[in-house]
Amino acid sequence: MAETTCQKCGMPEDLCVCDDIARDEQKITVKIDTRTFNKEMTVIEGLSEDVDIDTLSSTLKSKLACGGTAKNGQIQLQGNHIRRIKEVLSDEGFDRNQIEVKN
Repeated sequence: MAETTCQKCGMPEDLCVCDDIARDEQKITVKIDTRTFNKEMTVIEGLSEDVDIDTLSSTLKSKLACGGTAKNGQIQLQGNHIRRIKEVLSDEGFDRNQIEVKN
């Protein structure tokens, strides 16, 4: 049974910490955009390519009970989630001090 290794750090996949390190070093910006018909959308920017934004987007949508999408290196969530987004992102392993919320 051959173990697969991470391409970045060379560690076995089950011991790889690349994703955790990438999450700690992120500078994330969260802001509210207004779309057509004055609908609000929470936009999360500043995520690096090391983070799987599709999986993170799915997790955020389920925890915040909303719809949304992940495209162009950002996550767009339907509605205004400024109050809870910092807490949810820190639960997902991002450094709370690296999350900037713009109103």
